[in-house]
Amino acid sequence: MIIGKIDYINLLPFYIFLRRHLSSSERAALEYHKGPPRQINRLFAKRRVEAAVISSIHSAKYRCSDFGIVAKKRVRSVLVCPGENTEDAESDTSNVLARVLGIQGRVLIGDKALKLQNPGLCKDLAALWFEKYRLPFVFARFCYTKRAKKYEALADKFLSANIKIPYYILHRYAARSDLSIKEMREYLALIHYRIGPQEKRALKKFLRLAKK
Repeated sequence: MIIGKIDYINLLPFYIFLRRHLSSSERAALEYHKGPPRQINRLFAKRRVEAAVISSIHSAKYRCSDFGIVAKKRVRSVLVCPGENTEDAESDTSNVLARVLGIQGRVLIGDKALKLQNPGLCKDLAALWFEKYRLPFVFARFCYTKRAKKYEALADKFLSANIKIPYYILHRYAARSDLSIKEMREYLALIHYRIGPQEKRALKKFLRLAKK
């Protein structure tokens, strides 16, 4: 299996899971095909990787599992802050979401958003989406271009797993991102990974609005 890796905190449980289920060569490939969401979207579109968690805005034309990155009410890692209208160079879905919601300002995602000193000046896009539509928001989906049964089984197994993140890994990520372990745990508590009926309804609405 050749899987692309977005090395963000919100996917940390998935990569801990993969360490136990991939061979050594597959783990090496995972580390080789690593980058921010926009880069992984491109690797996936060019078939450089067989599967990846890709931005929702690009997922409609691919075969995807019921595993993704979902925020029910707020997410803290996808913000629009005061300033000149600028997109986040690492993102695709979040930039489109800001436009769909009609929010002006500077889009920030990932660690950059989480470690802001004064996030109260910024708007949480998942929270604004929920306020407007009373639906969760699906930021990304685990999609694949081949070996459908294998990747669907992998996604199902992850969704059924109870992943506990070892303290030393939390400590390493905390040091890298300038976040405390408490902040990381609070952030991860805002994320869930199963795309059920409500999430599919939200995704369909987002993709429809994005076309307008």
